[in-house]
Order: sequence, then C-alpha cells, then structure tokens
Amino acid sequence: MTDVATSTTQSGPEADAPETVTMPLAKAINAGLRRAMEDDDKVIQLGEDIGTLGGVFRVTEHLKRDFGANRVLDTPLAESGIIGTAIGLAMRGYRPVCEIQFDGFIFPGFDQITTQLAKLTNRNEGRLQMPVVIRVPYGGHIGAVEHHQESPEAYFAHTAGLRLISPSTPNDAYWMIQQAIKSNDPVMFFEPKSKYWQKGEVSLGAPAAGMHASRVARIGSDVTVVAHGAMTAVALQAAAVAEAEGISIEVIDLRSLSPIDYAPIVESVRKTGHLVVAQEAPSNASIGSEIAATVQERVFFSLEAPVLRVSGFNVPFPPAKLEASYLPDADRILEAVDRSLEY
Repeated sequence: MTDVATSTTQSGPEADAPETVTMPLAKAINAGLRRAMEDDDKVIQLGEDIGTLGGVFRVTEHLKRDFGANRVLDTPLAESGIIGTAIGLAMRGYRPVCEIQFDGFIFPGFDQITTQLAKLTNRNEGRLQMPVVIRVPYGGHIGAVEHHQESPEAYFAHTAGLRLISPSTPNDAYWMIQQAIKSNDPVMFFEPKSKYWQKGEVSLGAPAAGMHASRVARIGSDVTVVAHGAMTAVALQAAAVAEAEGISIEVIDLRSLSPIDYAPIVESVRKTGHLVVAQEAPSNASIGSEIAATVQERVFFSLEAPVLRVSGFNVPFPPAKLEASYLPDADRILEAVDRSLEY
C-alpha cells in the first residue's frame, strides 16, 4: 500500500503489541473496506466511478481490481437508484456500501434514505434488517464549487432509524467503517473530505472504542469544546493556541452524530462549567443546537455561562474564494471561548 509506514512496538519482554501503520485518512478507509470485503463476501461496493477510477478521491482504489466487478459496481449517475439497489441487495442478505460522490449530490437519494431505508426494519417489526452503509464525503476546505462542500448531517440525524458517524482520524476511519459494515442497521458514514490526506497512526490490532462512543481528544480544565469531523482538528488547533495564553481547553470528538454519546460531554462540562460547540454546518436546527439544548437540560446547574455555538452561517455555501470567511476557524472558536469565560 502506498503512503504507508509500518512500525511495531513492544508491550512486554516477550510479546509484540499490535502492528501500527501510518496512512492518510482516505487510505485508512480503503484499508477498512478491503478488510471488510476479505472477511465477508456479502460486502459489496456501489457508486459512481468507484471501480476502474477508484472514486473521485481514490478511496476505493484497486478494490475492483482485487475483488472483481461483481463486488465493486460502477453505477449510473443516479443516487436514488444507488440507494434503491442497495435496499434490494440488503433484502437478499448482502451488506452493500454506497458511495455518494459529493455531499450535495445526496439529495436525489434523500427519499429512498429517509422514507424507505430508515423505516423498513420498523415497518417489518424487526424481521427485516437493513445493513446498508452510505459513505458521504462532506464539508468544506477544498475550494470546490456549489454542491461540493456542504454539511447535510442534520437532515439525517433528524430521521429515526438511521445511525450517523463521522471519523476525524485515520485510526477511527479504519475501524469505524468496519463497524458500520457489521451493523445490521443503516449507517450514514460522513467522511471529512478535507482530511482525506491527513496522515495518522492506525492500530491494526483492535478498535479503541465502539462506533458510537465520544472521545476526549485533549484534556483540559477551563472550557469544553465539542466538535466532529474536520472541526475536531480546528478545535485542537484552538486549544493549542489557548494553552499559550494560559487557558486550558478540553476537546471532545463526537465521532457519532446519532446517537450522541453524551457521557463524556456531561462529565467534561461538570468539570469546566463552560461549553462551546463547533461545526461546519449552519447553526439553525443543527447537531450543535441539539447538543446545546441537551447539555442545558442535563447539567444546567454546572454551567457558568450559556452554551455557545460556532458554525457556518445560515446562508448557502459560498463560492470557493469566500469559504474561509464562511467556515469556522481557530480564531472564531477562541473568540467564543473568551466570551464564555467573560460571563
């Protein structure tokens, strides 16, 4: 595999720890897909240009070569057809993995996802399982045009019957795609496309956490910042700057958007008394809105300031030259941190 460095560490005098490799997030997803296909011949890939081309971002590169055209299918440019076909395959015992080429292209398949895929298990009183994964490259920071840099996760988090997850590191990407494929429920797998080329260590031994567990990405004591996907790295950047100014920020990486694992968030807010939620999506009726409301319901008397949100603006995603003004950065997170500490 290209762009991969391998290392082995000792866990004791006579035993080696699980092998660790360094790879970009996109390669980690590819490796996770490959392992899932090796483990289960019912795992099938569907999507536009995912076969011979290997996908626009090369996430499925070489899978068609190694597993054949019957398991890695290049589909027509029809997202509704892709999801509908996956539903039929799931009914026949397969575990289809669908790639939506860009976030803004998912809406032609919205009806199939929200009115069919999400509802069929409940409609059949649990007798029919829908082990379908929908991979969605999402978010900004790549200088693309309209419909190529959106953050539509809130639409699907609102829909009962769907699981939503979003890795922020290569290690999580490698393990969470496998966990999603093994799930008997439909899973929306949101991939922060701006982090596809970010390298990190991947442990090949065992996953560090379950698919729906939040993660404390950085320990702090003054303010809690919650983020997901690409915004986790921005929150960590803000925390590093704040440390130099004598402010200790604890960063929580959501990992799962539906259901949300609130335990680490609640524990952190009880410690810090301050919460800032950062996301690329607009603030209106968003994941951040839900977290703000839930935290204030559960730990109101621990809060020393209102929960603040840092987000994209409630306007359509702008042209590429303006994306830096639209997307939250470390400065905007730090400004919210300062406001929270002023109360």
